[in-house]
Amino acid sequence: MKRRLYQGTDFRRAQNIDELRAVARRRVPNFCFEYVEGGSDDEVTLKRNRSVFEEIAFVPRTLVDVSKRSQTIELFGKPSAAPFMIGPTGFSGLLTHEGDLALARAAAAAGIPYVLSNASTMRLEELVSRAGGRVWMQLYLYRTRAFAKALVERMKALDIEALVVTTDSAIFGNREWDRRNYARPLTLTLRNKLDVLMHPRWIFDVLVPHGVPHFANLGDLLKPGQDSVRGAASAIADELDASLNWADIRWLRDLWPGKLIVKGVMTVEDAETAVACGADGIVLSNHGGRQLDGAISSMEILPEVAAAVGGRLTVMLDGGFRRGSDIVKARALGADAVLLGRATTYGLAAGGEAGVVRAIDILKTEVDRVVGLLGCSDLSQLDTSYLRWPGHLPVPAPQGNPAARAPRIELSKQKEAQS
Repeated sequence: MKRRLYQGTDFRRAQNIDELRAVARRRVPNFCFEYVEGGSDDEVTLKRNRSVFEEIAFVPRTLVDVSKRSQTIELFGKPSAAPFMIGPTGFSGLLTHEGDLALARAAAAAGIPYVLSNASTMRLEELVSRAGGRVWMQLYLYRTRAFAKALVERMKALDIEALVVTTDSAIFGNREWDRRNYARPLTLTLRNKLDVLMHPRWIFDVLVPHGVPHFANLGDLLKPGQDSVRGAASAIADELDASLNWADIRWLRDLWPGKLIVKGVMTVEDAETAVACGADGIVLSNHGGRQLDGAISSMEILPEVAAAVGGRLTVMLDGGFRRGSDIVKARALGADAVLLGRATTYGLAAGGEAGVVRAIDILKTEVDRVVGLLGCSDLSQLDTSYLRWPGHLPVPAPQGNPAARAPRIELSKQKEAQS
């Protein structure tokens, strides 16, 4: 029998990300929650992103001293307090007032990077000045290349560390749930309008004092009157460029002197091409199941990609991460870091900045506990020998555990001395 999750609205009582999700669902209108939750077509990829973690089992060590544990990692030569960061999620200002700032501040407080979405509702300059921490910027290469060039110049002026270019959205995915919620562009159906009225807390947080949020970093890219977050996905889709190719990445590499990260890689061949184009990092991603339905999970390609290009660039991934154990499995398979999307967005919708802090704390606590129970004191010790994944990983030959052998030797000496 499935256990009943927490049914209230106090995000502080959530024990895991799924409970934060349930709180978020009750606190924001349906059209907002469906934007966060939905995938494309039949949502096969969306489901696969979660089910893949159940196929991977842990192989823990025992009698290992884990009294001192660390989950700090290094990203581009700088320490990060956890093996994950907050990835780019658009429309955050529709979930709570200044949602982008809430995410960035929570990340800064946790000592992890935050990636501001191109489809954010706060200007990059304002967010950097108010958030602190490591702020990275995400970019779609739209038809209007002058927009990308102008954004790069803004980033240079702010000394932004990294640019994350999303490459898997040259054609907009089939998001039926989004169209279903609107009678026409920017106009909700009657059912959704009535549902909004059932969420007075959201109304007074988002609508009454500030009005419907608008995209703050898209400049003149959108047509007049088309920059409202409500239902603007179709307007953005008109600017996507189906001719996008690796030459555009090389063009961007010439423009941008900082760290360049290519998001949307899903094959070893593309990872090798990213290296050849001068990328500093990649994000294995199927866009959270919102683009090509039926695609593999990023976890399925991770071992091959890490073996092929790990060490030559930073390998990151996203897609379906809800538990600290999911993040630990990715590290053991060769990932340098994980980007979180829905997990921290649930926290944002459930409780604003404090809700994001709660989501991060839950995951950091879970990572620490899992690593300790595996018999590790540091994430750098993890490798595939701690996992079993039939059909994906070979069963390693028995090698023993040097960390566990030493105490047995000492114990033998003690017995000899006593005799």
